[in-house]
Amino acid sequence: MKRTLLRGATLLTMDRQGDLPTGDLLVEDDRIAAIAPTLAVDDAEVVDLPGHIVIPGLVNAHMHTWQTALRGVAANWTLLEYFQKMHAGLATAFQPEDLYIATRVGALNQLDCGTTTLADWCHNNPTPAHNDAAIEGLLSSGIRAAFFHGTPKPEPRPGQTPFWEVPHPRHEVERLLKKHQGHPLLSIQVAVLGPHYATLDVAMHDFRMARELGLIASLHQGGGPARTPEGWQRLEAAGLLGPSINIVHGHALSDEQLQRFCELGMSFSAAAENEMSQGHGHPLTGRLRRFGRAPSLGVDLESVLSGDMLTQARVALGMQRSLDNVAYREQHGTIPPTSTITTREALSWVTVEGARMLQQLDRIGTLAPGKQADLVVIRATDLNMQPVHDPVSSVVFQASLANIDSVMLAGQWKKRGGRLLAGDLSRDVERLRASGRRITRAMGLSA
Repeated sequence: MKRTLLRGATLLTMDRQGDLPTGDLLVEDDRIAAIAPTLAVDDAEVVDLPGHIVIPGLVNAHMHTWQTALRGVAANWTLLEYFQKMHAGLATAFQPEDLYIATRVGALNQLDCGTTTLADWCHNNPTPAHNDAAIEGLLSSGIRAAFFHGTPKPEPRPGQTPFWEVPHPRHEVERLLKKHQGHPLLSIQVAVLGPHYATLDVAMHDFRMARELGLIASLHQGGGPARTPEGWQRLEAAGLLGPSINIVHGHALSDEQLQRFCELGMSFSAAAENEMSQGHGHPLTGRLRRFGRAPSLGVDLESVLSGDMLTQARVALGMQRSLDNVAYREQHGTIPPTSTITTREALSWVTVEGARMLQQLDRIGTLAPGKQADLVVIRATDLNMQPVHDPVSSVVFQASLANIDSVMLAGQWKKRGGRLLAGDLSRDVERLRASGRRITRAMGLSA
């Protein structure tokens, strides 16, 4: 048995045990064995961490990792431009090897930034070879991942059935489930079109498929008029809504729909920074809070913005506080007496709520004995972090990639002393550059 003792750190467990201003955490093999103010342990590797803050591994609940080689390409696009130039354009030039290198490097960057669990929403996969390449990219990175199998969104050619009339390919999902059954770090889920982007027949088929296979069905909701306006009512009448349905964005939902979906136990993932940038609308954060719920958060698109999940927590918190403050001033004519959302709540969006959305809160999302040893060590002695008065607030508002000292996943160090333990990445980076150049040139977006 391999034992590692993290000693003398500030532990933000996000669990019922509460925080430890100074504490020890024992890892045995892939699990957390004990957490206490002090632990007397023999025969363990001791890692002394005074001046450091330990938090649960971050959970990125929604990212299209296949776009890593296109970083910055879509930074100035609205959502409508993105549909046209990405899905109907750049996406069509991807070969399986492009998905592999984008997914591998994107996942490694997530580890570097402190994300230990990635929900990879892969919807540029026209062949089984594309799926296999993307999944191999995840596995080679060593990240904990949920591969959400999606479907491409090209513009239909004359005589071709449009994508919104094509049922999700169950046979391919079943192939992937069989191939990767029991993998300790990988789960297979589905990224379906849903009633906003598909016909009623397709939505019914896809939701039934997910229910029968016991999978999470995640879907985008928003971005223009729905193809099946009555779809949600029909799906609920068929008994197909519940905790295994995950809505991403969700701006087109009425308050009545949102409240009903909360009652049904459905989950919601926001991508606050990208939603504001591309024109989706305000994130659902505040609307969910009114119904006693909270969002998980995702980066969404590295073709637009950074992959850092602490930034996502900060942006989502700042945006909702702004909306709440403006609403209060309009009603009362003065500044609110206190903030509506705490930094601890924001930290929970990128830890606890991400784990809950993936139905893995029993394994990840908090630091507690028996859970997987997924954790992040933040160097709080750095200039930008000192002095630390409130560790949670320091993590959410001060910390960045520069402060991520170490990352552990399932008891294995993935980053130590500020260095990602992935060998020489120069070849991967060059492959990523070459992939990005080829794809953008094919679509006339670069010389």
